[in-house]
Amino acid sequence: MSDDSGIFLLLLGPAAATGLYWSLYRHYRNTDKSHAFEHETIVNAKPVTGADEKVGEVKGTQKTSIDGDNVRAYRERVQRRQVDT
Repeated sequence: MSDDSGIFLLLLGPAAATGLYWSLYRHYRNTDKSHAFEHETIVNAKPVTGADEKVGEVKGTQKTSIDGDNVRAYRERVQRRQVDT
């Protein structure tokens, strides 16, 4: 009798783990509630409008930084962001 309960417990572990995995997978993936976005959603595409205007040109890699960057002024950037928000 005790051998049967030991085998039952050994089989219960993997079965419970499989059931837990399956239920968590279905809960987080919502596989039973998903829909085909590409087929069910209509998107009306319009032609792109606008104009391109050349404002400058950089050739080669002589410059190692961008003019007007504020990489080194960390405190100024943080203070400015706090004031803006």
